[in-house]
Amino acid sequence: MNSSIFTSEISRNIPREQALILWFEEVGITDIPLVGGKNASLGEMIRQLKPKGVNVPNGFATTAYAFRYFIEKAGLEAKLRELFADLNIEDMSNLRDRGRLARALVLSTPLPDDLQMAIAISYQKLCECYECGKEADVAVRSSATAEDLPDASFAGQQETYLNVYGTNEVVEACHRCFASLFTDRAISYRTINGFDHFDIALSVGVQKMVRSDLAASGVMFSIDTETGFKNAALITAAYGLGENVVQGAVNPDEYFVFKPTLTQGFRPILEKRLGTKEIKMVYDLGGSKLTKDIPVPPSERIKFAITDDEILQLAQWACIIEDHYSALRGKFSPMDIEWAKDGRTGELFIVQARPETVQSQKSGNILKNYKLKSGGNVLIAGRAVGEAIGQGKANVILEVHRIEDFQAGEVLVTNKTDPDWEPIMKKASAIVTNQGGRTCHAAIIAREMGIPAIVGCGDATGIITTGQEVTVSCAEGEEGKVYGGLVPFEVIETSLDDLPQIATKILMNVGNPEEAFSLSAIPCDGVGLARMEFIIANHIKAHPLALIHFDTLEDKSAKRAIAKLTARYECKTDFFVDKLAQGIGTIAAAFYPKPVVVRMSDFKSNEYANLLGGRGFEPLEENPMIGWRGASRYYDPKYREAYGLECQALKRVRDDMGLTNVIPMIPFCRTPEEGRKVLAEMAKHGLNRGENGLEVYMMCEIPSNIILADEFSQVFDGFSIGSNDLTQLTLGLDRDSALVAHIFDERNEAVKSMIRSVIQKAKANHRKIGICGQAPSDYPEFARFLVEQGIDSISLNPDSVLKTILELAK
Repeated sequence: MNSSIFTSEISRNIPREQALILWFEEVGITDIPLVGGKNASLGEMIRQLKPKGVNVPNGFATTAYAFRYFIEKAGLEAKLRELFADLNIEDMSNLRDRGRLARALVLSTPLPDDLQMAIAISYQKLCECYECGKEADVAVRSSATAEDLPDASFAGQQETYLNVYGTNEVVEACHRCFASLFTDRAISYRTINGFDHFDIALSVGVQKMVRSDLAASGVMFSIDTETGFKNAALITAAYGLGENVVQGAVNPDEYFVFKPTLTQGFRPILEKRLGTKEIKMVYDLGGSKLTKDIPVPPSERIKFAITDDEILQLAQWACIIEDHYSALRGKFSPMDIEWAKDGRTGELFIVQARPETVQSQKSGNILKNYKLKSGGNVLIAGRAVGEAIGQGKANVILEVHRIEDFQAGEVLVTNKTDPDWEPIMKKASAIVTNQGGRTCHAAIIAREMGIPAIVGCGDATGIITTGQEVTVSCAEGEEGKVYGGLVPFEVIETSLDDLPQIATKILMNVGNPEEAFSLSAIPCDGVGLARMEFIIANHIKAHPLALIHFDTLEDKSAKRAIAKLTARYECKTDFFVDKLAQGIGTIAAAFYPKPVVVRMSDFKSNEYANLLGGRGFEPLEENPMIGWRGASRYYDPKYREAYGLECQALKRVRDDMGLTNVIPMIPFCRTPEEGRKVLAEMAKHGLNRGENGLEVYMMCEIPSNIILADEFSQVFDGFSIGSNDLTQLTLGLDRDSALVAHIFDERNEAVKSMIRSVIQKAKANHRKIGICGQAPSDYPEFARFLVEQGIDSISLNPDSVLKTILELAK
């Protein structure tokens, strides 16, 4: 592309401040007063980041001066001020009437001839560059001078027009953008945020279209939008032009990438979640509209919209863009970015970048947790936005012209939202939509306003009825749930200022990867117990041997269920490895570079049997608690293939994702010889103790582990006391039996004597030793006993971490 073709009035000695047109490559982020936030950011990226490999389509901007010139020359300001004299944004009828009249006034006033000529000449130059003189297809986007600021987004307040081509059409689209400064939603938003309507001017960006109608597009954030976790990039993707993703008309794919090890050259895709992607926006070739929506074939819906390489490329660009803007502003500046893939060339492009305005503004010194006090009847579920809980009477509204029926404090239930809904969204106690993903309009505005929302529910408008009391909970992980009735809940606020320092390391027990980013905000020294079986039971659901032997599986019902679960996988074992690696990787990333101790699977045979297809592979044991479990399975010919899948997942996390903070831990290892056999099995799959910093711990939960602690120290690098099993095996009781449950107590002197002994032996052998059992979470005095014995670390349930730190600091 010949950049010399792009010239503006500057080359004719007209001051920048009086130019009608500026090309993107003539402006930067300091030019927001001249060309608005969107256009200034595009210019900044073209000038500064294109040399670093970030692709951005070129174009030009009508300036804020051009807009004011139009308003002043036509004498519109006095007329508009008179029109807004009795504006009342709380009165929907008044707001709608004032907005309609203001837009009509602007549209009925022709643009000055010299401005029309400047737009026409610039468009023709763009055509010469990209289409050799043929009419180029462009995006015409509004860019307000108070837009895309670090503390106010103004996202979607003004209009965007896609697939515009032809000189007259481009001039007309610019005119319509000018009028869109006075949409109902823009008027309302400015009033709420204290901006004077006439202090803001509108620039219009005219940018070469990326043919994503033939491929895919989406939105990405360089921060987790729900928890504020800084080290992950969230990317969404759907087929076609990006407007459907932004508006929430589709449920897109979602991908999480871990930034620190990405920049080190690894491939840390932590999660890939398939969206339904039911429609896509394409060019309306030969039709009466610029664009249209068409159905996506079912065969395409079940595929991810972009490849792993493309996911990683976008994430790398997100890091480059975030680093650049953080350096400019002198502080961490996460970014909200729109991207598109050209279906003709296969190239990726960045088409917008603005500051993220929610998580970046939050205080990191207050930890606020919402918690339901009881359960309830779940009406419907979807993607949680935020981590709060809201409740009230539902108001099901399907059409925007009915928003005046909405009352403050109600729960808004609708198909999807766009900026026209914003006047009532701020009044809602919660928002529930049928469509949309975590980067759709409803999600963005709900976050900005601090309102809990659940998007992509499917049929919320059919299941929930107007007037029904509901509770909207986003406090239970990534899945949000709508409960019938007003379920009691509490809000717990904890100040993290001046938290005392203690010598003993405090770690956390984490099972659910979906909670990991949120839990990482709690001050701790890492994870002392990540339960692999939680991931298997909740995310994989199938027995590993049933996946290995899928073709010969005799249980027809289980085979059908597994086939549906693994529909995208020709090799069923890849499903197990992928899901397990993603779950472990997410937990490891959340606490990186702190240690994350991952316990290899520790189901009992009766629990394994309950997994899909499991009954054909599991024995019936009289007492599974002390039967075929833990280490004894891993080297057994009847199970070692399945253990190999666990090892493959762990190797992927450490070697491919670069998360070497993961420490595998072997449960229920009865003898040192068993330990050596397990290490040999791990080595077969490339997990060699001592290589790439790999340490292997063992659970200390059997009396033989304490008695032979010196011998076990020659096999493993550390111990983690499992106080539950150790107590039952020391006292000789079944902890599941109600008849002897009253005897079960980790504080029994026999148990404490065992623990005292193994701490001493571990120290003598220079081995790390901690505890991950329930007792320290339940009994502060037991935690104090452990500290007195010199234990290295205590791993606690998340709700016990802060109170235990405060207790031990006394």
